[in-house]
Amino acid sequence: MRRFHAVAGTSVFVVLAPGVVAGAIPWWLTGWDAGPRLAFEPVWQTVAIILISAGSAVLLHAIVRFVVEGAGTPAPMGPTDHLVVGGLYRYVRNPMYVAVTAVILGQALLLNRPVLLLYGLAAWTVNAAFVRWYEEPALSRRFGAEYDAYRTSVPAWLPRLRPWAPSVEGEGTAGDGG
Repeated sequence: MRRFHAVAGTSVFVVLAPGVVAGAIPWWLTGWDAGPRLAFEPVWQTVAIILISAGSAVLLHAIVRFVVEGAGTPAPMGPTDHLVVGGLYRYVRNPMYVAVTAVILGQALLLNRPVLLLYGLAAWTVNAAFVRWYEEPALSRRFGAEYDAYRTSVPAWLPRLRPWAPSVEGEGTAGDGG
């Protein structure tokens, strides 16, 4: 895929997927109106800001990896030419889904809106099902042993403490992308 098409496709994807899931739907559910004040509110707000900021940074990093390393988009309609296993993907297989969930949970804490906690759980459940029954089989078919070695070594949801680096033998040839 040409770089321009990867950037354009990824830009559209960002608006239509994470933009809707972590932006439009939370706004629709809350109107960005805060719930009642809580005890320890400054602590919750600090945690919320950390979750939203970190989630946004992780999302941006992961999306850029698709264009730069994968030469494609995160969207199934414009898949990457190469398996994306560098950067934060060395720690967790699904950093975009983890990031979007973190942003939603941060919004729930910042606004004190339990509906966003429930929505965040629902969004993660849908994403986990999509990963399990569509993405993993599709990536296994597309990238074969390279993806299977990566999937075996890098957890889907809870990051590793140390970055994964494939060995020359038996772990594919994806490189560390670092």
